[in-house]
Amino acid sequence: MRTLTLALIGLIAACSTAETEAIGTEHPLAGQIWDVSAGEPLSRDALAAHLDAAEFVVLGEVHDNPRHHERQAWLTGRIAPAGLAFEMIPRASEDGIRVFLEQGGARTRIGEVIGWSRLGWPDWDMYAPILSAAPDAYIAGAGVRRADLRRAMREGPAAAFGEGSVGFGLHKALDPAERTAREDAMIASHCDRLPRAAAGGMVDAQRLRDARFAEAVRRAARKGGGQAVLITGNGHARTDHGVPAMLAEDGIEGVRALGQIEVREGDTEPGKYAMPYDYVWFSARPVREDPCAAFE
Repeated sequence: MRTLTLALIGLIAACSTAETEAIGTEHPLAGQIWDVSAGEPLSRDALAAHLDAAEFVVLGEVHDNPRHHERQAWLTGRIAPAGLAFEMIPRASEDGIRVFLEQGGARTRIGEVIGWSRLGWPDWDMYAPILSAAPDAYIAGAGVRRADLRRAMREGPAAAFGEGSVGFGLHKALDPAERTAREDAMIASHCDRLPRAAAGGMVDAQRLRDARFAEAVRRAARKGGGQAVLITGNGHARTDHGVPAMLAEDGIEGVRALGQIEVREGDTEPGKYAMPYDYVWFSARPVREDPCAAFE
């Protein structure tokens, strides 16, 4: 079971390799931005204005989609936040990044400094433009240690988080129906190969990560002295139980979240897609290897 647990934790951060080609570039939704509450499309400039009015902005992504990172860099440049938090940067690297930048280090070299190539994320070149787009922003690391993820899977997210867990609602047990729904989604996202018991532990690890990401974006805002942006996967950008929900649990209302959804052939209406975000930006998808092959 320990071997399985370690493998599953590795899958949390693992990303498939994407080629430069994209599928769905001619899809009618590709490139369209959707205001979920209003049920109508938005222009790029209007989206930037909506996000700029928020205290906290959560920019979702599919990790290996280069187009998503280009959009995040553009939005970050338009918003010009005082703080930037990254799911991909370990919390333990944050102080080192601060010292590196204070000594005149280039933001484009942060990946090299923190050993990005060993962290399991797509190429640093996808993320570097986001940091360069906010040249004065404080950089907060939101990445959670694997030891803490393992503890969350064994003992629950509150125990793994420690002091402050109540503020994010980690002490509350999930409603049984909601827990089952989250476990079902976790199993489906792992090609229906994940045992139910393991899925439950991964749901708890996900709750821990959401809380740590919420904590990091708050720290980025405090240290930077103003608005903050979080760069994270779409699953953590969800307004129903992701980082925005964690911030709301802690009494923060000025949050806006963007999900970046890859189009599917035949689904040409926005209503065909689950959209637990404030805004959605549709895109084509890269050519990928079959992610389910890893479970064979």
